[in-house]
Amino acid sequence: MISSHKRVEPSWEVPRSIQAFCSTRVGGVSQPPFDSLNLGLNAGDDCADVMQNRALLRSTLPSEPIWLKQIHGVTVSTPALRKSSGIGPIEADASVTNIPHEVLAVLTADCMPVLFASSAGDVIGVAHAGWRGLSSGVLESTVQAMCTLSPGLTPQDISVWMGPAIGPAAFEVGEDVLHAFSGQDHSALSPAFAPIIGRPGKYLANLYLLAKSRLSSLGLTQITGGGFCTYTDQERFFSYRRDKVTGRFASMIWISQGK
Repeated sequence: MISSHKRVEPSWEVPRSIQAFCSTRVGGVSQPPFDSLNLGLNAGDDCADVMQNRALLRSTLPSEPIWLKQIHGVTVSTPALRKSSGIGPIEADASVTNIPHEVLAVLTADCMPVLFASSAGDVIGVAHAGWRGLSSGVLESTVQAMCTLSPGLTPQDISVWMGPAIGPAAFEVGEDVLHAFSGQDHSALSPAFAPIIGRPGKYLANLYLLAKSRLSSLGLTQITGGGFCTYTDQERFFSYRRDKVTGRFASMIWISQGK
């Protein structure tokens, strides 16, 4: 069983019915370079080890996580979509639900996991927000899906926690990434891309600032998290940018029965 010191819990104010945490790379059976709690089946790890890791994770959860086939897009997996799609992971980069004990999950290793919860504790969401999904609107799509699922819900009633992602001191990007966000408010764009001295066309990008700006523009005010760096925190987190061949950790959220 995964102990509490091998997870990261959100720092946010939500109803007690909302349960959530991020796994770390600690506490599994995978061998290097996937050591040790790799939960990604498509990272190149031994499938039997990954399934054993997922079984360890499952022992701490009310149900099997709803795994997604993540493609850096903006599609949101909803209860209705899952019901109609049949067996197998849905090709999506976010999930929402209003059903107790359904565990929503995304896998990351530098991209930003973002958790969402309504103030009433009746609807939740999770998104996989790398720069592609973030610039394309995956956070906006998740908020919209939550509001559709809970009539009367407004963005002001949604709390957000930004989980472990590559930090602004390590995320070097080029002009293509800057241009992907060109439609964003310049007052938010400028501080989120720090030019690298002596390297024209290269920047250090801040995913947390970019996400917070987009969420704020929707009317969300309860935004916490950030401050992590998967690239530098090698002891706790997998990082694709750092290691290339590596595992994935999971960020999960569900609604328990009690409020």
